[in-house]
Amino acid sequence: MSYCTAIENMPEPRKSLHKNYHDKLYGFPIHDDNELFCRLVLEINQAGLSWETILKKEATFRSAYDNFDINKVANYMETDRERLLADAGIIRNKLKVNAAIENAKTILLLQKEYGSFEKWLEHHHPKTKEEWVKLFKKTFKFTGGEIVNEFLMSIGYLPGAHDANCKIQMAISKQKPMWMKNK
Repeated sequence: MSYCTAIENMPEPRKSLHKNYHDKLYGFPIHDDNELFCRLVLEINQAGLSWETILKKEATFRSAYDNFDINKVANYMETDRERLLADAGIIRNKLKVNAAIENAKTILLLQKEYGSFEKWLEHHHPKTKEEWVKLFKKTFKFTGGEIVNEFLMSIGYLPGAHDANCKIQMAISKQKPMWMKNK
């Protein structure tokens, strides 16, 4: 069952939580590097957990990670790592916390070389899912196949976020996500 269909069968308040993400964020292109970083961090933190858990904690993630300001996160010190690992409002996993900080540092380097994280993504487009996974594993920490696939679908670089007949898919299509530029 697709995400589009599954949401319709969810009881409240789960339905509203998922519907907000589905209708306003999932699959829509993102043109802000901090928001791209946010989505990457959230996808990494979802590994082994439900997406619902992440959606419920998004506001506390934003607070804990300085609204995903790449410059701030890249400069986190050991005290910041300890603060994050003690924060019950986020996922307290050392590997995931370290990945967020190290990936912020990597994105700063990509911004220097390409002008932005978004331009780095555009530079490598189009790629197959397998090619993207290989590139992300080489470039970032804690990025496996499912994380990369969901990240790229959620920001419009790979197709599949929505059913073809989903009204949200039609709205996304008007924004010409990167995956449509292959055609």
